[in-house]
Amino acid sequence: MDQKHRILIVDDHTLFRAGLRALLSEDPGIEVVGEAADGRDAIRAVAQLSPHLVLMDLTMPSMNGVEAVTEIKKRYPEVRILVMTLHRTEDFIHASLRAGADGYILKDATPEELGLAIRRVLQGKTYLSLDVSGKLIDGYLGGGKSGADTSVFDTLTHREREILKLVAEGKPNKGIAEFLNLSVKTVEKHRSNLMTKLDVHNVAGLTAYAMEKGLVVT
Repeated sequence: MDQKHRILIVDDHTLFRAGLRALLSEDPGIEVVGEAADGRDAIRAVAQLSPHLVLMDLTMPSMNGVEAVTEIKKRYPEVRILVMTLHRTEDFIHASLRAGADGYILKDATPEELGLAIRRVLQGKTYLSLDVSGKLIDGYLGGGKSGADTSVFDTLTHREREILKLVAEGKPNKGIAEFLNLSVKTVEKHRSNLMTKLDVHNVAGLTAYAMEKGLVVT
């Protein structure tokens, strides 16, 4: 008997995970080996379960999908990752692909398209939903303006993204320092670096940017 493809589902919505698991269970060549509700849990699950493929949502609490893709690919480059999301803007597409995602499919895809995407990615190929491909082409023909913005986001360190997320959630410097076990001065330095890199100079601007990038769940 051929080995089944081991799949991990990562999404913060319980009902969505249950529906996806039920759908995938109809394929005799697939075994859903586990589920995770955020990026941190996803990294731990990959270490414990050794999936061949991760179906990864983007907007999740604690650690978002782009950060999780980056970390999983760094530690386990052989694991294939198919982003499955509602987000169809160029920022999310570019950030996911630069993080190392092997495919990008929208949640309104048909079951047939999902099956095709999974097969392609497991074969070592890249799969992009038709609408996603169109966005990338439009962005390229338009001069790739949005890609420049995404590249700034890509320069943020993991710590800076953590602090950006906490600032956007309304935590003061002292609260962030205690949560991350840092000094207040270190947090202030990171905030200053964030504002310089992003050319944003107030908390409202940082919050709006964090929401745009999916770091904060609304």
